[in-house]
Amino acid sequence: MTASLSDSVSGSVSVSPSPWWRQAAVYQIYPRSFADSNGDGMGDLPGVTARMGYLSELGIDAIWLSPFYPSALADGGYDVDDYRNVDPRLGSLTDFDAMVAAAHAAGIRVIVDVVPNHSSNRHTWFKAALAAAPGSAERARYHFLDGLGNDGELPPSDWPSHFGGAAWTRVVEAAGPNAGSLGQWYLHLFATEQPDFNWDNPEVREDFHTTLRFWSDRGVDGFRIDVAHALVKDMSLPLRSKPDLEILVDDGSDPLFDRDAVHEVFEGWRSVLNEYDPPKAAVAEAWVPFTDRRLKYARPTELGQAFNFDLLQAPFLATEFRAIAQKCLSEAASSGASSTWVFSNHDVVRHPSRYGLPDGSTREDLEAWLLADGATPALDSARGLRRARAATLFMLGLPGSAYLYQGEELGLFEAAELPASVLQDPTWFRTLHKVKGRDGCRVPLPWSASEADFGFGGIPWLPQPEWFGEFAADAQAGVAGSTLEMYRAALKLRRELQAEESLEWLSSPESEVIHYRRPNGWEVITNFAAVPAVLPSGVDLSRVVLTSGTATEAADGAGSEQAGTIPPETTLWLAP
Repeated sequence: MTASLSDSVSGSVSVSPSPWWRQAAVYQIYPRSFADSNGDGMGDLPGVTARMGYLSELGIDAIWLSPFYPSALADGGYDVDDYRNVDPRLGSLTDFDAMVAAAHAAGIRVIVDVVPNHSSNRHTWFKAALAAAPGSAERARYHFLDGLGNDGELPPSDWPSHFGGAAWTRVVEAAGPNAGSLGQWYLHLFATEQPDFNWDNPEVREDFHTTLRFWSDRGVDGFRIDVAHALVKDMSLPLRSKPDLEILVDDGSDPLFDRDAVHEVFEGWRSVLNEYDPPKAAVAEAWVPFTDRRLKYARPTELGQAFNFDLLQAPFLATEFRAIAQKCLSEAASSGASSTWVFSNHDVVRHPSRYGLPDGSTREDLEAWLLADGATPALDSARGLRRARAATLFMLGLPGSAYLYQGEELGLFEAAELPASVLQDPTWFRTLHKVKGRDGCRVPLPWSASEADFGFGGIPWLPQPEWFGEFAADAQAGVAGSTLEMYRAALKLRRELQAEESLEWLSSPESEVIHYRRPNGWEVITNFAAVPAVLPSGVDLSRVVLTSGTATEAADGAGSEQAGTIPPETTLWLAP
């Protein structure tokens, strides 16, 4: 029986022809950790090119590369020295062009990361700012201010850094009347090595237009915009207090985030992206609350998409997943955007680990678990992977774009046991070892169970745990029920079954079961309960074309579909 009309969600938008990105499966590559072609222990662009066959067989529509630009790696490459070049350790512009050509030949589009909130402290502009005097044009590209106190010894505000410590660093003046003495302070919402740009400066805006054209002219198909909501800031004096960056004023008046003027920036970007045929795609990383303000970044006049992190942050509960999916789809339809879905990326604990920890675990609990090297509380890995697979198939059936993080197709868990001696995330250092950080989701991938360094290509820059071997790509390829084969099958079917951007919620006799149908008759059923659930009436099991359950679970008969039930924490796909 169909649910009430009010529960029907239509995201259909009149776009002809429909842009490729609206329902794309996008695979995020963290270049240093994907594949190493020269044995130096760091992944590189030729390594990506060499694995293009794997990516093609996986069935994704596009790759998104995290920063590959020259960098001191103070923040894993998000401290950019030069926005229009390649880090020599990762290759060259020639290697980049070869990678793009190989991707396009395989029918895969290329998205690159743009980091506009801040540069590195090695950027030409910042070095010029340090060499110039206060009040100079060079300093006007960033946020330099005099300090407070009797002698400017206090930072200009109480703003903290996202990575811990203060968001201000004082410099020794190289020019002017106070040369050789401590002088002004510069703003960095992240690491000290990441000074924030001043987006009120026309020169900054135009330089990023140049960067967008540079990569677009080299064949890039789209851009992911890092910290898109933070560019424009209220620097009027006296600076307003904001001791907690996690609390956002949700009306455009926050001094640091989601200010109305940021949309002028992205309207300018859209003008540049529309110079190309077809227009270049873009997606905003905007950590903005679940309101219509987030939709502004996704308007056709701006970037076109904005990440929905709501499922990523949600517990594995039917009520949460359905409410989030319905709200995101409704809001996307009202803005003309398509929705986006994501469970893991380079900034968060991998979702099989999140789902394997005790229900109700908070972000603080996750941080404590990482500090305990993953020893306490005990991780229920079987349940974590089972839930992750079910959640993935639930998500891949939804209208919109699916963003996948490298290694999730292998079922990788967080490498929580990394010792302190190898950690590189600035969070670890700036919190004085109180927060372990994001290194555990960035460990280089295992390609071969039997090869040295699991086939990565060299001794990895972060050590791979021994258990990575059982998750290696070659240990799963061709193995029925493996996570890799589930992803391959799902992405292939998703492309074949793709329909208009809408769905219809169907009723179910169980509160922990979600059942929805796409316009062409493709149905998705997920049991979120830890016990078998009664199948919705009228479900024809002969139409089941994919299940998130493993081959072992099927052999064990756990919650057999033949008995009229759906197994615990399992998703089924039914063909039209």
